[in-house]
Amino acid sequence: MSLTANEIAATIIRRAEGARRFLVAIAGPPGAGKSTLAERLVEILNARGERAVVLPMDGFHMDNGILEQRGLLPRKGAPETFDVRGFADIVRAVRLGDEDVLVPVFDRDRDIAIASARSIAPQDRIVLIEGNYLLLDLPPWAGLAPLFDFSIFVAPSVEELQRRLTARWQGYRLDTAGIACKLNGNDLPNARLVMEKSRPAELSIDGF
Repeated sequence: MSLTANEIAATIIRRAEGARRFLVAIAGPPGAGKSTLAERLVEILNARGERAVVLPMDGFHMDNGILEQRGLLPRKGAPETFDVRGFADIVRAVRLGDEDVLVPVFDRDRDIAIASARSIAPQDRIVLIEGNYLLLDLPPWAGLAPLFDFSIFVAPSVEELQRRLTARWQGYRLDTAGIACKLNGNDLPNARLVMEKSRPAELSIDGF
């Protein structure tokens, strides 16, 4: 399905009617456009008089030192390289909505998560939570399911994902061999896992 950001925002507002806090999961494979969609939706929702904010799952990457100790650094971004328990605890606190919740944000240029980099206030009624594995129907990720009020799945074709991910790594000045290693050793296996093992979302779109 192809929908504009304005149409998706209208759906969220309609579904959130009467809710004191409304949590939206925006899931999909790497390179699908989840963060772009989330940021655009925040702009639209706030322009329409809502209080909306983004909570990115990427802030819960394990530190590179821990990943190196566990032999997982080459797989950074795979499901097992995130602090799922810490993420779930933050989402539960956000769901309560009774106090400011400070959340980490991932700095892709420096390849680190920055603690307490964004605040979610009690007045922020709609929280857009975006990340690859929010709908993954495998433990421990499946335990997140009851925390979301509405779910969106963003999934372009594999060919389009490969094009976008190649352009991403070219932006980091990787050579052809380095890009192939990133794509075939990590990004595309993660993408296929997300597309094959995620629960159905209430709204699915072809990409953004």
